[in-house]
Amino acid sequence: MKSSIKAGFLLLVTAALALMSACGGNQAKMVEGKVNVITSFYPLYDFTNKIGGEHVNVVNLVPTGVEPHDWTPKSSDMKHLSAAQVFVYNGAGLEGWVGNFLGSLNKNSALQVVEASKGIDLIRAEEQEGHGEDSGHGHEHEELEFNPHVWLSPLQAKNMAENIKHALISADAAHKSDYEANFAQLSARLDALHNKFQNTLGKLPNKNIVVSHDAFAYLAKEYGLKQLPIMGLAPDAEPTAQSMKEIASFVRQNQVKAIFFEELVSDKVAKALAADTGVKTLLVLNPLEGLTEEQEKSGADYFTLMENNLQNLVKGLQ
Repeated sequence: MKSSIKAGFLLLVTAALALMSACGGNQAKMVEGKVNVITSFYPLYDFTNKIGGEHVNVVNLVPTGVEPHDWTPKSSDMKHLSAAQVFVYNGAGLEGWVGNFLGSLNKNSALQVVEASKGIDLIRAEEQEGHGEDSGHGHEHEELEFNPHVWLSPLQAKNMAENIKHALISADAAHKSDYEANFAQLSARLDALHNKFQNTLGKLPNKNIVVSHDAFAYLAKEYGLKQLPIMGLAPDAEPTAQSMKEIASFVRQNQVKAIFFEELVSDKVAKALAADTGVKTLLVLNPLEGLTEEQEKSGADYFTLMENNLQNLVKGLQ
């Protein structure tokens, strides 16, 4: 009796540990007969799956529910990276760990490395309007040369997807026609999304958005919005008292009706600003840096999240 109870207990412990392991990060498994692709964060994972279709096995490095700015890979992640055929990362300084990883690769490595933002006209950090440069002094991400959030413009996302397509064709020329066809479908959807954003936001009289962190420069530039970030390029950088005072003054003077926050970081500062200025509406504006567990379960993707962003922008700017 005791032995059976002990055996049952051990089984429960083993199952619990397995579950904890699964929840703690993505289990990178290489699949024979497919192009194994590892992506650095969610949008790249989504685009690669849509372009690669049945021919690819895509593993996303950053676990569900984790914000990628401060995430760093473990040694096991590095091992899986070396075993893959293609590695896709954003670039523009988003993944601070990539330089060391690429430098550690064996000279004979056949790994295809894709910098998805390559060829895109990047926005320099010091060119941006707003208070992002004044926030969170001393944080490593504030020293970024460029704003890395290019994927939030559907047109720039299309350029990123094209870079991914070229890498898949290079790694697996036998399925070139499928990759080309899948990319054409994705490209058409991104064009349609761009047109919808352009037509919808163009009709709104108010163009000022107060956001939790400096993630929406490319979206703002594309659609004539003015982004005022509470925090800088790093979503966890604390704003200074002076910058909060200036943003509060801007909110009052421009009769801002909504403050936008995001799901993967604390909404504490956004709520404090809303309380200070009397703004009653808090809305999600998702930087698409990762999915929550609920979004993953519901089958959300780049397009559904961007559609939600558009709906909330309309609510906040009317």
